[in-house]
Amino acid sequence: MQRNLCSLTLLFIISLFSCAPSYMRSINNQPVVKNAIFPFYDDLRNWAAHPLKEDPSDSIPTEISSSGTGDSSADVFFIHPTTFTNSTDTGWNGSIDNDTLNAKTDFSTILYQASAFNQYRLFAPRYRQAHLRSYYTIDTLRAKKAFDLAYEDIRAAFENYLLNNKERPIILAAHSQGSTHALRLLKDYFQSGSLRERLVVAYIIGMYIPSLGNLSLCKDSIATGCVCAWRTFRSGYIPDHVDKESGPAFVTNPLTWNTENTKASRMLNKGSVIRDFNKVYKFAADAKIENHVLWVSQLRFPGSIFVRQKNFHIGDINLFYMNIRENVNTRVRAYYKK
Repeated sequence: MQRNLCSLTLLFIISLFSCAPSYMRSINNQPVVKNAIFPFYDDLRNWAAHPLKEDPSDSIPTEISSSGTGDSSADVFFIHPTTFTNSTDTGWNGSIDNDTLNAKTDFSTILYQASAFNQYRLFAPRYRQAHLRSYYTIDTLRAKKAFDLAYEDIRAAFENYLLNNKERPIILAAHSQGSTHALRLLKDYFQSGSLRERLVVAYIIGMYIPSLGNLSLCKDSIATGCVCAWRTFRSGYIPDHVDKESGPAFVTNPLTWNTENTKASRMLNKGSVIRDFNKVYKFAADAKIENHVLWVSQLRFPGSIFVRQKNFHIGDINLFYMNIRENVNTRVRAYYKK
């Protein structure tokens, strides 16, 4: 799926994927639906990605197109990050049938993030996501209600998914707000019981992840039934909110898949997907665990000299796209060997 994107500088200031002309035409031609309704997940329209429909998560960069998708030996349940971000939106939760918002979701996170997991059957529900302001407002009670409503949808979607999956092992993957909800899903469904035995791994990326009781941090590339997590910043930078956190956070190095604080060379980075979806940049980023976050040095790809920001939240998955893709396969094989 070819995407001609905007300039490199805007790419990282705004997002890694926000400027595709075809995406903008889709947005501009769609009506805005303002009334949030409860999503029924028997309806495929309420899934951003699903094995029974064609969607952007099916896409594969042309350089790796021979690897295939849709292996039925495991399932991925992916929870997308916040795309309900416009300051002009006055609501606290996005509408499930807002075609504009859905197109924004599909041609950003579903294409550029969820596709990293598409070797296996991929499920990604639409949900009444909380507006971005919910993370920053002083009205914490209203924010909590917004997150609770969003999680109500995630839980309903997961219950619907379970009705149609009695046996397969499960990979849980999420980013940003998706990880906020994935944490609750882990506590509600995977702390004990049969689902814990079916958990291959949980990639809970882009958020503060504290101790999860008997769900441990993955210690190497083949561990299963555990959690991988990281937040990406420029080397030497610790944001204020990290300094204020109450305790240590789970951190995995996605180049080595261990928890050591030894710097992993960029030569271990098997490919980042950044502007052109079909272009994979090898050796674009190194990685080092420090102060409960993941640090990367100066990025290396054409035009990266212009990248000056310190927070690489938007690139948590994209910078390590191929390593993630490979590790999903590694852990599924390890799961079956057990």
